[in-house]
Amino acid sequence: MKAVVVSKAGDSSVLEVTQVAKPQVKSGWSLVKIMGFGINRSEIFTRQGLSPSVTFPRILGIECVGVIEETTDPSRLPVGQKIISIMGEMGRDFDGSYAEYVLLPNEQIYPISTQLDWATLATIPETYYTAFGAYKNLKIGSDDVVLVRGGASGVGTAFVKLLKAKFPEVKVYASVRTAAKKEQLLSVGYDDLIIDDNGILKTDLKFTKILELVGPATIKNSIAHLEENGIVCSCGQLGKKWYLEDFDPIMELQNNIYLTTFYSGNVSQEKIQEMLTYIEQEQVDVRPECVFDLDNIQAAHDYLESDAAFGKVIVLDKEENFSDK
Repeated sequence: MKAVVVSKAGDSSVLEVTQVAKPQVKSGWSLVKIMGFGINRSEIFTRQGLSPSVTFPRILGIECVGVIEETTDPSRLPVGQKIISIMGEMGRDFDGSYAEYVLLPNEQIYPISTQLDWATLATIPETYYTAFGAYKNLKIGSDDVVLVRGGASGVGTAFVKLLKAKFPEVKVYASVRTAAKKEQLLSVGYDDLIIDDNGILKTDLKFTKILELVGPATIKNSIAHLEENGIVCSCGQLGKKWYLEDFDPIMELQNNIYLTTFYSGNVSQEKIQEMLTYIEQEQVDVRPECVFDLDNIQAAHDYLESDAAFGKVIVLDKEENFSDK
């Protein structure tokens, strides 16, 4: 089969498209024919050698959509079944989805029922699952005023699409470091932008709900912009700070603020199916920003690392690829 093998850490040139043996099914694992997958920044970090648990050579890829090719659980995962796989150690402890086929532990394979096309499905897994979990935990209502801290991120843009599909009247603001992508951000559903100047929001506005994607680096400033009884959901760490320091919960949350999170490792078939049903019923505008095929994986990584990147970058099986780039 065709696969992308990384033999050493480095820039996108280490992503080598080559022929390798198709994985052999083993007890408790099934073989998936990959129809598409998203490119994630964590895979770029791994490619750069920044994932200490990962050894090379390795086939990257932490998510995929596809169909069961060979199974060891025919009742739950029959041959031909549409599936999504996210989380687990795919692409880290064992070879991942940058290939035509991937061998996965059965507990990491989630059968789905959907009429969504493969390009849409490939756009969804990690990004939309996180955004949907945060959307639910923020308990959005029609009278909310919402801020997405880190609004230009993939999860941020997915979140605003999920929200606006059900509550088009809700005002949603994106915090950004620069207004360079204003038109793109407004086009996905944001009502306006707020400049984030080194962790300080340049506004006096208050919000009822805040999706915090920058994380511990800005969470105190976000809380300062919450109305009483507001909710902040912190489920990103774009600020590259992993822990809250000097945080007195009684004083920081004294205005009856609710602090929550969503961890995408909290995953189940039921939760994934709930998300897909919501996307179909609410006609959420899920679409990839840029589509590549496996032969152009280096270009896909280069695009995601560039200043031009916006939205979700995916790789599709050539037969399904409607927009090779």
